[in-house]
Amino acid sequence: MTKILFVCHGNICRSTMCEFIMKELVRKAGKEQDIYVESKACRTDELGSDTHPGTKAALRAHNIPFTKRKARQIQRADYDEFDYIIAMDEENMRDLQRLTNGDSAGKCQLLLSFAGEDREVADPWYTGNFEVTYQDANKGCRALLAQLI
Repeated sequence: MTKILFVCHGNICRSTMCEFIMKELVRKAGKEQDIYVESKACRTDELGSDTHPGTKAALRAHNIPFTKRKARQIQRADYDEFDYIIAMDEENMRDLQRLTNGDSAGKCQLLLSFAGEDREVADPWYTGNFEVTYQDANKGCRALLAQLI
């Protein structure tokens, strides 16, 4: 089984959006027995919080199912457990580099790199534009799934 962990700053906007998008793409591809998906935070700001209402609205608008959840923080043990640790921005990548002592196994990557783009997924916490974030998350998740299949 391939295990994917999406991470962002607080685990209430971008990484959760990616988790639910990817779970739905995996389900539609019939790969639920082959691909496992989770999301976590790099920072502690929102630990215990549910998915941001703007993320829920974007997911609803695109018919992506989601469940109630609580933001959790990535731990060093996650590096050994997951095959892919997918970050949304360079701040997340710096946090992952520190946590993993340099990512010696090369597991940490920016989401949009799978779509051939060298840029970050904008944080809708600051931009307020959850639709733009959804489009980037969807693009990155589809490209990652295509690579895995």
